[in-house]
Amino acid sequence: VQLQASGGGLVQSGGSLRLSCAASGRSSRTYTTGWFRQVPGKEREFVAVDFRSGSSTDFADSVKGRFTLSRDKAKSTVYLQMNSLKPEDTAVYYCAYSERLIYSSRARESSYHYWGQGTQVTVSS
Repeated sequence: VQLQASGGGLVQSGGSLRLSCAASGRSSRTYTTGWFRQVPGKEREFVAVDFRSGSSTDFADSVKGRFTLSRDKAKSTVYLQMNSLKPEDTAVYYCAYSERLIYSSRARESSYHYWGQGTQVTVSS
């Protein structure tokens, strides 16, 4: 499985960005796509997760109400829509993939088998 994350950039506080995570080589019909972010000197932080079984999603408390997830099945792509961005959202954002539905361990990095290359999001104040 290969993941391609894109859509990062520079935006002013209060603005919006949409990140994409395109997957190829996937064979599982039920899987988990997660988003994490990392700033220099800190551990990678869970942001959001999409479960490919029904329409179940979950978000970190820090982004609830501002970030949403959507899915384009035909393009095998998961989108992270980020609204009302704040300077503290500045980070490198990574998408990750697990071939299982990992409800109980969705926020744990080690639960994911594959990772995208990361895309930089910078929010200016």
